[in-house]
Amino acid sequence: MAGTSSDCSPDNRPDGAPSIWLCREPEAPDLPSPAWLTDYERATVAKFSGPRRREYLSSRWLLRQAIASSAHCPPAGCAPVAGRPTASATPAGWHLSLSHSQRLSACAVSGRAGIGLDIEPLNRHPQWQKVVRRWFTPAEQRWLLANDSHADFLRVWTLKEAWLKATGRGIAGNLQTLEVGSDFHLSGDRDEPGWQAASGTVAGFLVTLVYCDERFSRPGGRLLAEVPTNLDLTALWPQAEPLIMNWHQPVTPRIRPCEES
Repeated sequence: MAGTSSDCSPDNRPDGAPSIWLCREPEAPDLPSPAWLTDYERATVAKFSGPRRREYLSSRWLLRQAIASSAHCPPAGCAPVAGRPTASATPAGWHLSLSHSQRLSACAVSGRAGIGLDIEPLNRHPQWQKVVRRWFTPAEQRWLLANDSHADFLRVWTLKEAWLKATGRGIAGNLQTLEVGSDFHLSGDRDEPGWQAASGTVAGFLVTLVYCDERFSRPGGRLLAEVPTNLDLTALWPQAEPLIMNWHQPVTPRIRPCEES
């Protein structure tokens, strides 16, 4: 999926919408520690074992493939910043958001700051009404509970998660900073122009992206074949089904606080 050029430069940044790449973790019970890990990543993965270690290594493989696809350079020359991988260190200038659930990893890449990705299985949260009553705004509670639709809840939940990632905040105390109407009109507490959101499904998962871009541009993406058990970065890995973002809407600044309960 990456190009063959060795020029890993932010000047290679395409003038396109954000892209999303997904992959499944391998079935292998354990994975090697590849030579391409950074010192920070090597020290971090040494603390993990079992499924957590497999998830970490798989997501770091995917991060490099996703950066390489956007920067048009070999994945072996790509690496995220240390700590939470919110940007690329090599090549610099790319903004990232990582999400994973039930052995599926996803990475969104953009040349612009402000990007947040969330993925959830379509059958997640069987008791979703409790989440709505505890964490959502009074207006959201009314329409979601009246509609009694798990699919509606899941879209709202992933929108909120992606919004908080894109705006650099955690869940605690912040889920109501984005309010979603019954017509899926989105209103947030940020007044920068260009906030927008999109969602779609692939392989039994809902994928939702929130990003800031002055153009109204719909992102796209691909599900890759399973991560190779040797974590090889050099081969071009086949793409499975495309991610079709079939819903897309701007986020408008909120002109009043969320309704008090």
